Amino acid sequence: MYSEVLDELSDLDSAYKAQDQLPRVVVVGDQSAGKTSVLEMIAQARIFPRGSGEMMTRSPVKVTLSEGPYHVASFKDGPREYDLTKESELAALRKDIEVRMKALVSGGKTISSDVISLNVKGPGLQRIVLIDLPGIISTVTTGMQAGTRETIQKMARHYMSNPNAIILCVQDGSIDAERSNVTDLVSSIDPMGKRTIFVLTKVDLAESNLYNPNRIKQILEGKLFPMKALGYFAVVTGKGSKDESIQSIKDYEEEFFRNSRLFREGALQFSQMTTANLSKAVSERFWKMVKDSVEQQADMYRALRYNLEAEWKNSFSYLREMDREELFEKARNEVLDDLITLNGITASTWEKNLRSQLWDDLQNYVFENIFEPAQLLDDLGLPSKFRDHLLKLAFSSSSFQTNIDIWLREWVEKDLPNLAVQTGWRTLYKELDDKLRSVKHAPGHDAIFDHLKDTVHQETRSRHHWDQKAEGRLRVIQSNALDDRTVHDKSQWTASVEFLNQALRSRLRSVNESISELCGPGLLQRWLYWQNRTPEQRLRREVVQETETLLASYSRPSPKITPDDLTTIRRNLQARNLTVTDQLIAETWEPLVRRAYLERALYNCEECRKSFYYYQQGFLNTPNLSTESDQTQLTQFGQSEAELQDSLRGAAYPVSHFTNEFSDCREVVLFYRIMRMLEATSNALRQQIMNDEARRLEHHVKQVLSELSNDPLALRKLITGRRVSLAEELKRVRHLQDKLEEFIGALNKGE
Repeated sequence: MYSEVLDELSDLDSAYKAQDQLPRVVVVGDQSAGKTSVLEMIAQARIFPRGSGEMMTRSPVKVTLSEGPYHVASFKDGPREYDLTKESELAALRKDIEVRMKALVSGGKTISSDVISLNVKGPGLQRIVLIDLPGIISTVTTGMQAGTRETIQKMARHYMSNPNAIILCVQDGSIDAERSNVTDLVSSIDPMGKRTIFVLTKVDLAESNLYNPNRIKQILEGKLFPMKALGYFAVVTGKGSKDESIQSIKDYEEEFFRNSRLFREGALQFSQMTTANLSKAVSERFWKMVKDSVEQQADMYRALRYNLEAEWKNSFSYLREMDREELFEKARNEVLDDLITLNGITASTWEKNLRSQLWDDLQNYVFENIFEPAQLLDDLGLPSKFRDHLLKLAFSSSSFQTNIDIWLREWVEKDLPNLAVQTGWRTLYKELDDKLRSVKHAPGHDAIFDHLKDTVHQETRSRHHWDQKAEGRLRVIQSNALDDRTVHDKSQWTASVEFLNQALRSRLRSVNESISELCGPGLLQRWLYWQNRTPEQRLRREVVQETETLLASYSRPSPKITPDDLTTIRRNLQARNLTVTDQLIAETWEPLVRRAYLERALYNCEECRKSFYYYQQGFLNTPNLSTESDQTQLTQFGQSEAELQDSLRGAAYPVSHFTNEFSDCREVVLFYRIMRMLEATSNALRQQIMNDEARRLEHHVKQVLSELSNDPLALRKLITGRRVSLAEELKRVRHLQDKLEEFIGALNKGE
């Protein structure tokens, strides 16, 4: 239980330094002094990997010893239990410790401060918690990271500076005392030796080397080293073979001290010999310090808990304490509830929004690739009362309809279904974003979840793809809608005219804005906003005036400027001492021609508003010139050939005159077909969203939330703030206080 308390303290916020206030035995010594062997003798198992003079302990190892019926070991973070009575299990344990250490020092490091926690149980083991540290070195050799010596010393100081830590100072007895590094380090931390136990190892080697018995006696009496200790012990940890068992080492140790002349000559007392006596002394001292300090630690945590609870009451009294996991569960429910709000959107609203978004996405294509090119195929700018022109019109109407059908068919076969799917996807997430924004401004909204919700929705958006079968179904629906060339009733005709009118006005506004950008601010803008035209804009305005004058003489100007027109405009400007480039004139010509065509189409649209009866009776179709009466009726408005030529040049009739009652309203029929396609597509997309895509969206959201719940690091970034950290600190401090009180109760009962 005491080890669990230490683990809880180690996991607590390091700002409190709580983990440094409870006792544990810190094993320090020079490299190859035998400290790991001492620890193994106390644990009664060869559990640590060994090397031939090289550094093997590269990170702190916390070993918790306790009594139990079976001699077993296990890692704190691992389920496996190793049977220490079997050599194969011991080898596996040593291998796992070595692997863990190598993993901790990856990336070029030599030493790691991360702790490996190991629990060892067995019959006759003293209850104690030990920390085995890397050995103190005097020289950084090749292959070690720079500063390794200082890192090891800093780590040792950190653990020994705990005022309740017992320092087990291990010194190699087979080398000269003057070569010791650890004794100076220990004496600097505990100069009075109130919590230091000195251990002299390899005494057998010292005796075999004819070591001076009086010198060993001085060491064990604390008279040779410049340090003091609570107790001094001499141990033998084997003959140096890594294959020796613990029992053979114990037998060898007992045999050595029984026959040693050091003992016979009085250099050693019996209580100072053997690892068993050392373990008993360390355990007694350890538990004495635990009893003396644990009440103090419990009081400290009571005060810490009181301070944290007071901070919560002053800062978040209106909120329930919830740690990060609880907040995530609440956020999960809110995210899923936000998705349910999509079900509250009516079918009519879905279709209205989808239709509007569809037209916004498609209108540029309709005008640039269908409507405007189609206008160049007819001769509606010429007076329809000329017999010869009516013949031409018959051919032109057929050409117009044929090309429209071809372009619409190509559009449906290639891009239109995919564009519709993309529009549906954007509309779905636009509605979701609108709902989320409304939730953020709702009363009681908790802003602590905003970052998490945004991350979930962004990740969901990147994963969610529309059903692949949707494009095929949309292609059939759109093809059927565009193939219907018949306006069936007056309401459909009126709706088509209104749709065409709005589309033309919107397009005309866009063209006028582009022309305004070319020409710069007008008089009102210059006065109100203190704006001025650039030299290029002033020159372009002159080009616009000349171009408009020239366009007034044409009934059907070419969309691309002709060389003759280019020369005319340039010469007119040169006559006014203005020099312009051909490119500037050509760039100005195109939007002005586009505006002229749009204005004519808008006039035709208004003329067609009340023409449904004529369309229904077939009067707006291509004229039939086969009968003599028809020809007589049409030629009663006849003019001379000269008048016809004048009209071709645009001299006799202005542009507005050419859009007369003889217009066949083909644009209305075209936009009726497009309107039907938009309605059918928006209806199909609405059904796909409500029946399939909303469910698939929810599936992806749940998948993302499930992944986040298994990623604590991501949650720490997504749910942050003092409110979260304070709630978690309170939870951990309360839990630790309960652990301490439970431990104190067990300690008082003698457990």
